[in-house]
Amino acid sequence: MANTANDNLAVLIDADNAQASIIHELLAEVSRYGTASVKRAYGDWTTTSLKKWKNVLHEMAIQPIQQFSYTTGKNSTDSALIIDAMDLLHAGGLNGFCLVSSDSDFTRLATRIRESGLSVYGFGERKTPQPFVAACDKFIYSDILRPPKPTDTQAKPKAEPLTPMIRAAVTAAAQDDGWAQLSVVGKFLVKNSPSFDPRNYGYQKLGELVRKQKYLTIKEIPNSSGSGGVNILIRLK
Repeated sequence: MANTANDNLAVLIDADNAQASIIHELLAEVSRYGTASVKRAYGDWTTTSLKKWKNVLHEMAIQPIQQFSYTTGKNSTDSALIIDAMDLLHAGGLNGFCLVSSDSDFTRLATRIRESGLSVYGFGERKTPQPFVAACDKFIYSDILRPPKPTDTQAKPKAEPLTPMIRAAVTAAAQDDGWAQLSVVGKFLVKNSPSFDPRNYGYQKLGELVRKQKYLTIKEIPNSSGSGGVNILIRLK
């Protein structure tokens, strides 16, 4: 399902497995895919472990959903989030869900939502199990949302080998003459690997990333609309 700026999204946060420190950047990222019509955070708000979340809930207009931990070792927060997600799904009016967690327990929820024709955007840490990542239409690692520090010169860990991914996407998107539109290549990349994001490799835009790949040839063609923009075409050398 193609996302638009007018999509209505439900942002459901597993506060036990998400970072409050990047909530501003996370919601800004969500705005790239649609409007956060529903914003809920789940956890046991009577505990001190969620203190950092409590400080940002009111500021960001996120509704806290109380879920007591009835049994030690059992995550009742996950169950509450899943039940709410299914209620929202059947109520209609939404175009997609943003699931904020690094927990594999939401894998089946993501696939169920997609089976209903809605988009699923996942947000989590690098430790997020691959099944949950693969179950989403798009998965964003939370570390790339952090503003870079002036002293941070260490490269971010790569999510996946880059060259095979790009080669496969260019081949799949190529027309008869061998050239492929950058936008189409980008769609293939995310479709084949939901966690793909140029920011994982130190680039803000896909165009910046492909220009650094020596096995690619880049060609720019002015838009026929006369708007001054260009269409970027790429092909394998």
